[in-house]
Amino acid sequence: MTETSETPGAYVRSGAAPGHRLRWNKVPEVTAYFWIIKVLCTTVGETAADFLNSNLGMGLTGVSLLMSALLAGVLVAQFRTKAYRPGVYWFAVALISVVGTLISDNLTDNLGVSLTTCTTVFAVALAVVFAIWYRREGTLSIHSIDTVSREAYYWLAVLFTFALGTAAGDLVAEKMALGYWVSAILFGLAIAAVAVAHFALGLNAVLSFWIAYILTRPLGASMGDYLSQPTGDGGLGLGTTVTSVLFLAVILALVVYLSMTRKDVTESERELSLP
Repeated sequence: MTETSETPGAYVRSGAAPGHRLRWNKVPEVTAYFWIIKVLCTTVGETAADFLNSNLGMGLTGVSLLMSALLAGVLVAQFRTKAYRPGVYWFAVALISVVGTLISDNLTDNLGVSLTTCTTVFAVALAVVFAIWYRREGTLSIHSIDTVSREAYYWLAVLFTFALGTAAGDLVAEKMALGYWVSAILFGLAIAAVAVAHFALGLNAVLSFWIAYILTRPLGASMGDYLSQPTGDGGLGLGTTVTSVLFLAVILALVVYLSMTRKDVTESERELSLP
């Protein structure tokens, strides 16, 4: 993305006019690939969390500590990159999806906190992150994640969107008892409504993005549950192992494709090469 900036250390294209500097955005462009991989990551977050908790025998607390440590390591790698790298970025998203799910599950299953309370707390926490982020940076746009502070706010917001989406999705599923497939359709329609509000009615782009981002979490979770849960419970009975491996394979294929084609990188950044 091209921006006018006087930030020290910003990367400058050779021959660019004085004062016009290009800074590397650390997240991908919002394309169809972005939303497809995001939904797949949320599905993996749901099924992988269930798989790790059930199959490893570590319990929610043990799995949560393990995945949180792994996420911390990947985020260190993400912060140390100089530009958006599909492999590192999407690995972080997949892990943060698992951790966000585990946070919500720990509160409800281990500590007995109600889904209503969890949903409210996560919504307030996310609002606080957004408020501080906007107050400090003057924008919530993901097109300008080009400083350490903005990237920190971004990943903190992403974590809370996953936790909020998990709690809200479980709340809707339990209160309305719609079943996995119907729930997936419901959240899909909600995302479509946001898209219509944005493109046809002029809803703010940043607001539209973050609403849709939150809604993809319960959408992916509903899809994951539908595929993995036993037929007697309304699912297809594929199991968490098969579902997780299947979706991870698709994510890996898409990430490799994007790494080779750079289709989710802005045109101006494609023209630049890292020093």
